[in-house]
Amino acid sequence: MSSVEDTSPRLRTALVTAVAPVAWGSTYAVTQLWLPPDRPMFAAAARILPAGVLMLLWLRRLPRGAWWGRAAVLGTLNHAVFFGLLYVAAYRLPSGLASTLTALSPLVVMAVAWLALRERQPPVTVLAALAGIAGVVLLVWQNDRSGPVDPAGVAAAVGAIVSASTGFVLVKRWTRPGEVLVTTSWQLVAGGLALVPVALLVEGPPPALDVPGALALTYLGLVGSVLAYTVWFRGLTRMDAGAVAVVGLVNPVVGTVLGVVLLGEAFGPVHLAAMVLVLGSVLVAQEPVRRSAVRFAGRSAGRARRWSEEAVSCPPRGARLSSAPHGGRAGTAGDWGRARSGTSAPRRTR
Repeated sequence: MSSVEDTSPRLRTALVTAVAPVAWGSTYAVTQLWLPPDRPMFAAAARILPAGVLMLLWLRRLPRGAWWGRAAVLGTLNHAVFFGLLYVAAYRLPSGLASTLTALSPLVVMAVAWLALRERQPPVTVLAALAGIAGVVLLVWQNDRSGPVDPAGVAAAVGAIVSASTGFVLVKRWTRPGEVLVTTSWQLVAGGLALVPVALLVEGPPPALDVPGALALTYLGLVGSVLAYTVWFRGLTRMDAGAVAVVGLVNPVVGTVLGVVLLGEAFGPVHLAAMVLVLGSVLVAQEPVRRSAVRFAGRSAGRARRWSEEAVSCPPRGARLSSAPHGGRAGTAGDWGRARSGTSAPRRTR
């Protein structure tokens, strides 16, 4: 009973954490449909800075002591450097290659967690991450298989992965579970402030926004940033970093589904098989799911064993038993049951 009670909160934590990659998976379609084109730095800054400021005004808590520096470091790694390098990679690389490189983040997170926290991942989690990465490769390369490989783009993608992975592990090291909401607000503000001058320098003044564009930025800020990063960092403080990172592979699956529904992108049997592979790897990487599967398998094996024993000890009514010795008459199941109960068979009358 205690194992079930221990597993349920962990499973709920994993499910809540999955809200983050689901929200992030909608970013591509929302950006393509409603945001100004070719303004990625503006979009990144506009989605996190106003959201962070609103959180600060609501929570009314400023960093203290070491958290001034920590907030700056986490905001830079998780938001400013990550978004900046990610968009450089998106412009210089085919989308399939960029997505494939980004999908390697679970392995990088596991490596950084081992170096910084000495957190070792179970072999099954590593294998699940590899299977999930294979599914992502199969998923994204179905739509994009060609294009030149730019070394600068590859370097930017790798840098984005290392930056975010390091930031995620530092969140796990520095943040207490009860302080996630507050520290997330500090990160969003710090990352947004770092992105604003970059956006102005690279892209110029902010573009004009229509009503759909403003609503899209509001969605990306409140759902894609406030909600998503809060539940993501919450998961990092309560789960193994590797298990949380594998949950992030849900992102390209959601992006593919929304691309098919909203943008009319292609979808076929290979896409479906890849999505099943990715989602299956995410489930296998979660310890509560593995425990539940083991318990279910144990109960099923126990039922099968009991049914087998009952079938041997209680033959069906009317079944013929083995022949009696010395040429006697073979008994039936009813005779055998009466013999066990101590009653003799009724005498047959002529």
